[in-house]
Amino acid sequence: MYAVLMTVHILACVLMILVVLLQAGRGAGFNVFGGGGDSLFATPTGSSFMRKLTAWLAGTFAITSLLLTLLQGRVGFRSVTSADAPLPMSAPAVPAAPAQPAAPAQPAAPAQPAK
Repeated sequence: MYAVLMTVHILACVLMILVVLLQAGRGAGFNVFGGGGDSLFATPTGSSFMRKLTAWLAGTFAITSLLLTLLQGRVGFRSVTSADAPLPMSAPAVPAAPAQPAAPAQPAAPAQPAK
């Protein structure tokens, strides 16, 4: 889903740049030496098709921007319903009794002196 939205977003960006650059600006009526006069306010801004295409591309750009932001913000979240089933509780392990210390070693009997 993310890859599809990113592809549409990039495509809308590139097409919108091209469409805006292809349109004649409002100052297109100006001449290099003569000036545009009142034609600045009377010049059409472009064909109806180009205006509609620009509006659609701008809307697509805005919507995909919002959706990509929402998808990116949810990367680390997990739903409670999609969590794995909890492991069954088992009885706590009883600690083993401490080991009894071994009986102290009997000291060796003292050697009897030879008679």
